[in-house]
Amino acid sequence: MKLALVTETFPPEINGVAMTFGVIARELGRRGHTVTIYRPRRADLPGDATHPEFVEVPLPGLPVPGYPLLRFGLPAGSALRRRWRADRPDLVHVATEGPLGASAITAARALGIPVTSSFHTNFHAYTTHYGYASLHRAVLWWLRRVHNRTARTFAPTESLCADLSALGFLNVSVLSRGVDTWQFHPARRSGDLRLKWNATPENPVVLHAGRMAPEKNYPLLFEIFSAMRAANPRCRFVLVGDGPLRAQLQRAQPDFVFTGFVSRDDLARHYASADIYIHASLTETFGNVLTEALASGLAVAGFDYAAARQFIQHGHNGLAVPTDRSDLLLNAATRLATDTTLRAHLRQSARSAVEPQSWEHVIARFEADLATVAGTPVATLEPAVA
Repeated sequence: MKLALVTETFPPEINGVAMTFGVIARELGRRGHTVTIYRPRRADLPGDATHPEFVEVPLPGLPVPGYPLLRFGLPAGSALRRRWRADRPDLVHVATEGPLGASAITAARALGIPVTSSFHTNFHAYTTHYGYASLHRAVLWWLRRVHNRTARTFAPTESLCADLSALGFLNVSVLSRGVDTWQFHPARRSGDLRLKWNATPENPVVLHAGRMAPEKNYPLLFEIFSAMRAANPRCRFVLVGDGPLRAQLQRAQPDFVFTGFVSRDDLARHYASADIYIHASLTETFGNVLTEALASGLAVAGFDYAAARQFIQHGHNGLAVPTDRSDLLLNAATRLATDTTLRAHLRQSARSAVEPQSWEHVIARFEADLATVAGTPVATLEPAVA
């Protein structure tokens, strides 16, 4: 197939959506498909860029307010129609719901090109974390409108598909997230890295990786970290990533290790060199970090939803607590900080939970779903507007 993927985030940006579509573009290209990525222009991508598996086409964009590490795309309907008239794709897939993604859907429908979408971020839930709770309904309306103009919406888990269907989203299917179990592996554990963290074998290292932003529930996470340190002063805390809250968090906990962004290979070393992973976020659609932590052999505790619900068997390969019981997550975390036997048991069993979740399986199913949609005749539904 000739595929056009439209996304407002893509590697080298570091987040779950960028990582997911970086892998999807690479693997679909390796399977013989012609893949073109349409994304906002970056300083390091001023023009089209050709890779072995795909081509990147930059389009106008602006920094996300308060979050300059990311960019959102501006409407590009006219430019996309010109390109797609000259070189028509078999299918357009839109990964993000911003102005660029919405204009891509309009352009594809106007040209009669099949178009699908992905739901990867609970933006309607984010409104409360950024002080815009009054916009919750409006954001949900926008998300539903964007996705319901596509032939199929993909979401990472069956439970999220059910939630979206209940909210009025149509034609929802699963596009799960794979985990690279070769890259994320306990064998990447590094004694030298642990020494940099001032950690001996007697010091449990608690790792957290991700975007340092309000929706990640850092107040609860740091409350949990304080309880773990009180229960076991030998604990060390390492936070990998960056974001608008980093400076504030670093001022609050100057004795924690803040690494900033690291490469994927370094991230794998950081996971494997730690012992415990606590996942306190309540806004994830999946939670790649949790599966990466499991694959790396960490003792994991988190709320029972998204990836945790799919992969954690409580007490066997991790600890999962109800989403309305933050007190139980704190208790689970302090158990991991103090119970050496439990920690060792969970670490021993963690990896087996995600070993079957290969990207090969995930991409094969997605490929088949896209082929089904691409083979469906689509009439021109709307006039060509920007």
